[in-house]
Amino acid sequence: MPQATNESSAILTLNAGSSSVKWALFRVGLNPVRTVAGSIERIGLPDGIVTVTDAETGQSESTPRQIPDHAVSVELLVKALARRGDRIPIQAIGHRVVHGGSRYADPLVVSTEVMEELRRLSPYDPEHLPAEIALIEAFGAQYPLVPQVACFDTGFHGQMPPVARLLAIPRRYEKMGIRRYGFHGLSYAYLMQELERVAGRDAAHGRVILAHLGNGASLAAVRDGISIDTSMGFTPASGLPMSTRSGDLDPGLVSYLSKTEGMTAEQFHHMVNAQSGLLGLSEISPDLRDLLAQEGHDARAAEAVALFCYQGKKWIGAYAAALGGVDQLVFSGGIGEHAAVVRARMCEGMEYLGIRLDQARNEAHAAVISSPESRVTVRVIPTDEESQIAQSVSRLLALNDSR
Repeated sequence: MPQATNESSAILTLNAGSSSVKWALFRVGLNPVRTVAGSIERIGLPDGIVTVTDAETGQSESTPRQIPDHAVSVELLVKALARRGDRIPIQAIGHRVVHGGSRYADPLVVSTEVMEELRRLSPYDPEHLPAEIALIEAFGAQYPLVPQVACFDTGFHGQMPPVARLLAIPRRYEKMGIRRYGFHGLSYAYLMQELERVAGRDAAHGRVILAHLGNGASLAAVRDGISIDTSMGFTPASGLPMSTRSGDLDPGLVSYLSKTEGMTAEQFHHMVNAQSGLLGLSEISPDLRDLLAQEGHDARAAEAVALFCYQGKKWIGAYAAALGGVDQLVFSGGIGEHAAVVRARMCEGMEYLGIRLDQARNEAHAAVISSPESRVTVRVIPTDEESQIAQSVSRLLALNDSR
């Protein structure tokens, strides 16, 4: 196993979606340092884009490319790294894997057994796992001697109590691994680490609500540093309405749409994952920025934004109840970090919980956006899943090397 403390080597992190790959290269050390990052977007579509950004200079370059599949994205990434003139050998490759099922929670080195289990789990999350498996296979072929590490989004929620984990369906399904898992775990782990860094251990071990609001959106209730509940469940389609995902629905819709429209299970899956959420409600766009720009003159856009904010407020209230109060409320993700109006609307009328925002601080996207009178400290903390992957890989390799 390579030495985790070898600062002349690098860790490559990969965050794969069904049609995109985000990546970053970190110089190995006690605290891995990002040197370059990029994205490969619109995989399988005619107008793909490859972007490379130098983390030290901030200079970015985007190139249009045909990217038919994830195997080609691997070739493009290798070429992008070579064009930078990097001569630092890749020590390990870390992957964000959305679903670990009931078997995997902590980061682990990918083996034949792990790959077999991930293939078995593919039906749990067909929107993400197949692409992540394809990427692991492709990089395994490209770098056969480099260890690959799977970092699971579900891992952060692995200690949720049974009352938050169980689904009220026949018990036999629990034995099959069908339960609430929760996601965005790499983001939440990073946010908790940052919360402790900026506010201290007592704050991080208090009653914390984390709101990761982006293309995918979820909230988590954390006490003593441990997730006790989260809005996503068996799949990432549950919880809040998102860009194209429905969020929670009445399960009776499956039967109703099957009878009235002849909708199949696959068609229903596609609808709730790709045609619903903000896009389905607004019939305009899945991008909240577009809807905020049009809500003043389009009722559909206004209703989509209102529902998103209303549902976020409901989850904050629910988790304050589950925690017995709240000490810290943290907003993150693309929407959570940049949409002041969404933060304001989600916190509006929450004074009874001790939540009061400072309007000027909120509009300036300050690190702390609550007013001095607020009993709850409301924060904006940018998330960094790639950094969390790099840290997890570095720790795992150091642990394996010490044995």
